[in-house]
Amino acid sequence: MSASLSLYRLQLVDSRIDEIRTRLEEIQRALENNVELRQAKKLAAEADAAYKSALQVLKQAETQVDNQKVKIEQSEASLYSGNVKNPKELQDLQNEAASLKRYLGTLEERQLEAMVEEENAEEINQSALHKLEKVRARLAEQNVTLATEQADLNKELERLGAERQAALSPLDASLLTDYDHLRQQRRGVAVTQISDGACSACGTTLTPSQNQSARSATQIVKCPTCGRILFAN
Repeated sequence: MSASLSLYRLQLVDSRIDEIRTRLEEIQRALENNVELRQAKKLAAEADAAYKSALQVLKQAETQVDNQKVKIEQSEASLYSGNVKNPKELQDLQNEAASLKRYLGTLEERQLEAMVEEENAEEINQSALHKLEKVRARLAEQNVTLATEQADLNKELERLGAERQAALSPLDASLLTDYDHLRQQRRGVAVTQISDGACSACGTTLTPSQNQSARSATQIVKCPTCGRILFAN
């Protein structure tokens, strides 16, 4: 077997290993750091906080209305008790009762506004919770698929590791050093095929002599432009 063929087979294995490792990193990020889930949780927490705040405001408004009604009852009880005879005091009690009733109207308006705000906040809160549950359910299903893919890729990676060891055995250490150096320089691709008389990696047209030399079982020929090792069928 020619050295270029051995290197080409090694390149095919290494390229697939690179693809698998890249995909495994993507899967791991998806499993551990899902942006959509974080955003759904954030919106749900904000909606829950807004609902609790609106509910508190409503309870305060209801308490104020109830307290005002008690004040009005007390004022009217004093007014109609018959205990107060002085006309000036009676007039003051009437004015006080009227003022309390007017302010009750203001408080009831505030209570109505608070009820509307509370209802809107509750609706938004429920919607955010529903969306969060939908995201969680979909991601749980998606994660099963990702976990299955992850397991399959790890098995393939283990198999390719054995294939790589077999591909390494016929190669000299100096060739492997050159191959590894080219892999670092050329984005993982050290060996490329000749296609239609040209380097398939960079497209450089090769001379007939270069094409012939690349088919030799004893020579290692490199692309004159990109420097990759050339392999010819």
